[in-house]
Formats: sequence, structure tokens, C-alpha cells
Amino acid sequence: MNKLAKIILVLFVLAFAFGPFVVCAQEAESDPVGAVATATSSVDLTPLYGIGAGLALIGAGYGIGKIGANSVESMARQPEVAGKIQTAMIISAALIEGVAFFALIICLLK
Repeated sequence: MNKLAKIILVLFVLAFAFGPFVVCAQEAESDPVGAVATATSSVDLTPLYGIGAGLALIGAGYGIGKIGANSVESMARQPEVAGKIQTAMIISAALIEGVAFFALIICLLK
């Protein structure tokens, strides 16, 4: 794996590892006395949602590209099992696409 692929893979993993924590972070709604907390955060995290969505889509595109390239190479080497390889390729690409859509929705709904 070349250096760019490793960097993209690390960014993709980090986006999925830490993205939900950023999106789901909430402030406490009550204090020990029972009064409602009114303090709001002054940090705007909106640009981070777009970055997370972009990283998720880049990673998904890279993964589907690798699946396609390796599948075509495998079919060229062993044409007799091309049907099985194609089926596995389509299933894998669909699963990656589903994860990408999930990450995109999580990032953009906030």
C-alpha cells in the first residue's frame, strides 16, 4: 500500500472513530440544584461536519475503487470464477456504500 493510500485509510478510520462523538456531543441540561442550564458553547462545529462527510465519501470512493480494481484483476487471472467474484464485488460495494450514506447522513443532519 502506498503512502497516500495509508493516509486516506487513517483519515477514514478517524472519521468513523471520532465522528459520532463530535456529532452526538451535548451539553448537560440540568445542574445538581435542578435549574435548567442556559450556558451555550461558543465553538461552532459546523465546518467539522462537512469535513467528516467529505472524509467518509473519499474513503468510500477509495474502497469501492480498490474493490473494482482487484476484482477485475482477479477475473482476468481466473475467468472461470468471474461470476462469483462479481457477486462478491457487488455485495462488498453495496455494504461500503451503505456505510458511506450512513456517515453522510450522520454528519449532515447535525
